[in-house]
Amino acid sequence: MIIRTENSGGKDGIAGITIFTSMKNIFKAGSQKFFQRIVRNKDRAAFENGDVHPVYSTFALARDAEWTCRLFVLEMREPDEEGIGTFITLDHRSPALIGEVVNFRAEVESIRGNEIICKYEARVRDRLIASGRQGQKIMKREQLKELFRKLKHG
Repeated sequence: MIIRTENSGGKDGIAGITIFTSMKNIFKAGSQKFFQRIVRNKDRAAFENGDVHPVYSTFALARDAEWTCRLFVLEMREPDEEGIGTFITLDHRSPALIGEVVNFRAEVESIRGNEIICKYEARVRDRLIASGRQGQKIMKREQLKELFRKLKHG
């Protein structure tokens, strides 16, 4: 399937670029993907001035939540395409300690044109530690290179 999307710039900064993609339309709302992370020492909450807590940081949680949602994109994209994140929300509800196993579940909420929106949850056993939504667009690699070139050179 070939998808053509006109962009006026908006929040994604793709002004004047017509997006063509032939991504595989193999998922639907409700499709799920799973990922498991054993919380590592390098995932702890730490900033420029040092460690804060010996727990899974919010930004490491966001990284792994995006990865879980990206698992759909890896199967949907064609060899000349790539996904690019458009947003992520994260409601961090409970800490996860170093060494604990965090189970992520991502579910397709919608697929419109070249954009996939997922919702996700992260749990340690039955305890919900985080939830949110994440979006990605699938584009031709050459179009992404052109976008980055334009951003770099104004």
